[in-house]
Amino acid sequence: MPRDIKPSLIQKIATQAYATFKNFGAGAIADNKVFLDNQAKLTTLVTDIRAADLKITPPKSKGSKPSLHNPPVTYMHICETDAFSMGVFLLKRGASIPLHDHPGMNGVLKVLYGKVHIQCFDKLDKPPDTESVPLFDPPLLPFQRDSVTRSVVRSTGEYTEDSGPCILSPVKDNLHQIDAVEGPAAFLDILAPPYDPDDGRDCHYFKVLQSVSKSVDRNSEQMEGEMWLLEVPQPSEFWCGGEPYPGPEVSV
Repeated sequence: MPRDIKPSLIQKIATQAYATFKNFGAGAIADNKVFLDNQAKLTTLVTDIRAADLKITPPKSKGSKPSLHNPPVTYMHICETDAFSMGVFLLKRGASIPLHDHPGMNGVLKVLYGKVHIQCFDKLDKPPDTESVPLFDPPLLPFQRDSVTRSVVRSTGEYTEDSGPCILSPVKDNLHQIDAVEGPAAFLDILAPPYDPDDGRDCHYFKVLQSVSKSVDRNSEQMEGEMWLLEVPQPSEFWCGGEPYPGPEVSV
């Protein structure tokens, strides 16, 4: 390969992602200047990425809704290292990636086409006391009470290809739900480090509970936007298929 060929934008993103996250587990924390500088460089690169850079063509129509035979979401794998994974999620019209977490992980999400609505939550540090858990509709089963957690809505908004990326950290915006709005959508997704159940980084799903009574713990103050979440199995209506990545080759 001629040496004067410039690397593609997605290759630059992969190279910068590795530089940003390669030492994250070894002490790179949120207020570390080197990490923040590298993260800013990565954000700048990701902001410029478009579907055409990855040779992805947006559908010409709004497309069909998910069915029993077609996955609502598909994934194009680009690359994975011990520091990060990167790929593209494609959502059909009306599709949703349910509320889920990214334990101990950073994330960068950049819409390539379409529009998505993203709602992000933070888990609250203090675990709920049994007596402080309110009543819900429908009521919780006895075994579910240990799967309830307090959270707060951190952010909510709509993103298009002209928006900057949505950034999540191990402690902020870590849980989120992504819904396609008005038609199909696709986004570049970087997770650092990658999911690894053997290392405690497994994906958990949640649903928002509707309370019918306030906490009986009168000494606690409820934060604005505070919600109760129940950990649930992967929703039956959500499943993810795979399809080949058509863009420039990436090596890290």
